[in-house]
Amino acid sequence: MTTTLITTPLVLPTAVHLRTAMPGLDGHTDFEVSALDDGGSLYALRSAPEGLRPVRLFVVDPEPYFPDYHPRIGADLHALLGTDRLRVLVVVRPAQGTQPPTANLLAPLLVDPATGAAAQTVLSEDWPLRAPLGRP
Repeated sequence: MTTTLITTPLVLPTAVHLRTAMPGLDGHTDFEVSALDDGGSLYALRSAPEGLRPVRLFVVDPEPYFPDYHPRIGADLHALLGTDRLRVLVVVRPAQGTQPPTANLLAPLLVDPATGAAAQTVLSEDWPLRAPLGRP
């Protein structure tokens, strides 16, 4: 199967549904998506399932920050999400004290922008878990 990773300006659905919960976030599979800046580069994913503690994740399109980041996505993920057109996002850890924000390049979030179906994958390639996030 040919992989088509979308690199046009970031446009996300208003909600995403993870096919399986992210590690450490059992029960959190439905997230509302909201832009946090006017440029559409930083987004928040918010989840508050009934009876569970709310979760908020920050995600960005990695391309402006990491232009050499081209993860290989397996056919199994395309089958899981039902498409070969995927948007790659990375989860951002906010700055803490003097430490800059970092992006998890090892475990990107893949989103079908048409349906909101999503999955996180851990890559077999050698990408950093906490890559410093500079300015695009």
